[in-house]
Amino acid sequence: MRPVRAVRAAYVPLLMVYFAYGALGIIDVSRDMWVKESLSLSPAELAGVAVWLSLPWTIKMVFGQLVDGVAIFGSRRRAYVLIGAGFTGTGLIILAGAAGGWFRLLPADDAYVLGAVAIVLGAVIQDVVADAMSSEVVDRVDESGQPRPDADIRTDLAMVQVLGRLALGIGILSVAGLSGWLAHHFSREHVFLFGLAIPLISITGVMFARGETGEGQPLDWRILGGGLAFGTFVVGTALLRVPFAQELVFVVSMAVVLTMLHMVTRDVEPKTRQAIIFASIIIFAFRATPGVGDGYFWWTLDVLKFDEAFYGILRQTSAIIAIGAMWLFSRQLTEYSVTTVLFWIAVAGTILSLPNIGLFYGLANWTEATFGFGARTIAVVDAATTSPFADLAMIPMLTLIAYYAPDGQRATWFALMASLMNLALVAGQLQTKYLNHIFTVNRGHYGELGDLLITATVIGFVVPVAVILLLRKRV
Repeated sequence: MRPVRAVRAAYVPLLMVYFAYGALGIIDVSRDMWVKESLSLSPAELAGVAVWLSLPWTIKMVFGQLVDGVAIFGSRRRAYVLIGAGFTGTGLIILAGAAGGWFRLLPADDAYVLGAVAIVLGAVIQDVVADAMSSEVVDRVDESGQPRPDADIRTDLAMVQVLGRLALGIGILSVAGLSGWLAHHFSREHVFLFGLAIPLISITGVMFARGETGEGQPLDWRILGGGLAFGTFVVGTALLRVPFAQELVFVVSMAVVLTMLHMVTRDVEPKTRQAIIFASIIIFAFRATPGVGDGYFWWTLDVLKFDEAFYGILRQTSAIIAIGAMWLFSRQLTEYSVTTVLFWIAVAGTILSLPNIGLFYGLANWTEATFGFGARTIAVVDAATTSPFADLAMIPMLTLIAYYAPDGQRATWFALMASLMNLALVAGQLQTKYLNHIFTVNRGHYGELGDLLITATVIGFVVPVAVILLLRKRV
């Protein structure tokens, strides 16, 4: 019952924002079916649309600057939650109108793009606000005005992150089955209109928000203008198909984000700033680990004969176990040091990835002959045991970010750190690409897959653990 006892009235608004973001999946099945059934967009054109839909997340620091520096009717939190809900609701209405034939002059394809962009804008704006609030809802002083113990502040910040991840996961699970049921029994138009209940959840939550804390800061036009220029560069590079576009975007993105982080922390005392740098390095190293790529997935389809339905079972199992693990390990996640948690997550994650390697080298044949269970049972158990670690790792990392968030610039800080964490994932994806060039795996040709699995596992263990051991006393 620890997570339940930890809930405070001040947490309710941001938890409802996270829940609503997860529950927005209520329209997913109907939207995907409608795109397939009624629109004329080709797969290539849909991929182009995805570029535009990713733009608001790419320039998240712009929204962070607005949330930190521009008060609307005296509010830098409630007002932006309402604005985000307004964008989401507008997007849903546009999709409903396109599906229902309301618009005679606006083609359905264009309406889809317009509605989808509006929904993404709403999600980004509310996410920026919720991130900032996750740092603000924890009191730094007690009732007498005295500073609270540092350990208590970190524990409370960590618990807020646990609760936020739980709210998001519960939101996703709450509509996972309902999304398909609605798509089967109601028209696309009606499902999009039903979706209007979701932004009402975040609007209701903001009514419980206490007085806003912290003072806003003047707009930093370097960050605002730089973020807009950066977004333009990313979109242009993608659309123009520049050679080595991924590497170029990664290098420029790192330079932009690090420069902006330097701007945000320039007034922070040197000791704290040093801790921020080391914490950022640990976060980056932990996230920037390579994967195996699609080769292993293809191998399980071709050799182990896994099918779509079985992968559906694996994903559903993973989602449920992830929520349960966050709930059960809430004490360890909130009371143990961040470096300790990340270290043991890295160790446990590596050990629990060994069954995948074993499957390639015939482990299933031995278990079936000895114990009576084969590859599918191993895959289910492996998915159940490894699935929580991505979510568990997010909590201590978000706790570090919340702890060091500078007053008055928390939204901008969270947006920039989110960009840094996403860049770490890009670094991991680039490593995955390079490893797949070294170890060639193609459909029907899996001779080098074992070497690829082992190499990716070793790198994924050695790099983060080495960085954590090196810098653990400096965070």
